Amino acid sequence: MKRRNLLRASVVGAGALAFTGSLWEGAFAAPAQNATGPYGPLQPADANGIQLPAGFSSRVVARSGQTVPGTSYTWHAAPDGGACFADGSGWIYVSNAEIGSRGGGASAIRFNSAGTATSAYRILGGTDRNCAGGATPWNTWLSCEEVDTGRVWETYPFSGSSGTAVVRPAMGRFNHEAAACDPVRRAIYLTEDKSDGCFYRFLPTTWGDLSSGTLQVFRAGTATSGSFTWANVPDPDGSPTATRNQVAGAKRFNGGEGCHYASDTVWFTTKGDNRVWQVNLAAGTYELAYDDNLVNPGPAPLTGVDNITGSGSGDLYVAEDGGNMEICLITPDDKISVFLRIGGQSSSEITGPAFTPAGDRLYFSSQRGTSGSSSGGITYCVTGPFRT
Repeated sequence: MKRRNLLRASVVGAGALAFTGSLWEGAFAAPAQNATGPYGPLQPADANGIQLPAGFSSRVVARSGQTVPGTSYTWHAAPDGGACFADGSGWIYVSNAEIGSRGGGASAIRFNSAGTATSAYRILGGTDRNCAGGATPWNTWLSCEEVDTGRVWETYPFSGSSGTAVVRPAMGRFNHEAAACDPVRRAIYLTEDKSDGCFYRFLPTTWGDLSSGTLQVFRAGTATSGSFTWANVPDPDGSPTATRNQVAGAKRFNGGEGCHYASDTVWFTTKGDNRVWQVNLAAGTYELAYDDNLVNPGPAPLTGVDNITGSGSGDLYVAEDGGNMEICLITPDDKISVFLRIGGQSSSEITGPAFTPAGDRLYFSSQRGTSGSSSGGITYCVTGPFRT
């Protein structure tokens, strides 16, 4: 399918993408197929048990239940969705804690320009199963609760205090997963982690103020491609009727997970069918960016699709929940390859991939590490010659 050219983007500010104006020559024409990755084959595992292409290296940034090196803060259990924010010459990495019974929340680590942690602190506490979320252009982190009555909490990574977090009920109460901001249409896209879940957008009354606005649901047919429309959700509170059941014709997605916006396109993953969807917002159409059943010849490299992020070059990085514990890379010319693989952690999942503002470091976590328990989470940083 012929697609519009993507604008080349560079990672800036709150983990968002700003457009440089030069055209990215590739075009996404789904679905992606197996190919040799742009960085070449994986090398033998390093000291952290991670296989990476030549020229890349990994290090451990934090471990659940242990003090973050260089700080006095104890890192949270079950690290999940994350994002990076520019902070002077350094940056801040934010990570959710996917703990139930109101033991969840989010934490942040502040790094200097050399990538050394200088402080760490909690920015949200007392919430329930904070899975993924999304960064805003105004430098806040939207932390999403993955329970049936889950809410979105707007947190403030630069404040260093969980007391400043604010709940945003206008964004709906449902099994929230991830969020992605679209500054062009002044919309925030939201995924729902249910086997019959929906895809939503929230239109704030005032861009930058999430206290009020309109929640809408994606409407389309049952096919894997076509046109779509948006319809208002009558009762965002989702009680007594769940938000996904309020609008006739709302399209169902099998377990919505990660979500990423860039250049008039929003991508999101669905774990129940191992798919990556792409929505062309300018054209009003949607299609598949990846489907493990449509990789020919196989085998399919990406299974257990979960969190997703993008680089300045237009590459997508998709983390696996289980599978082979890989982060896979989808290029703008629809090629998919394995970027990294973690060994010895088959009872875990990869979470929270996020690039620094310069695009030269990739942070992510293994939620349960080698122990298979939420108390065994490990947060990593990979450096190397990323395409920017």
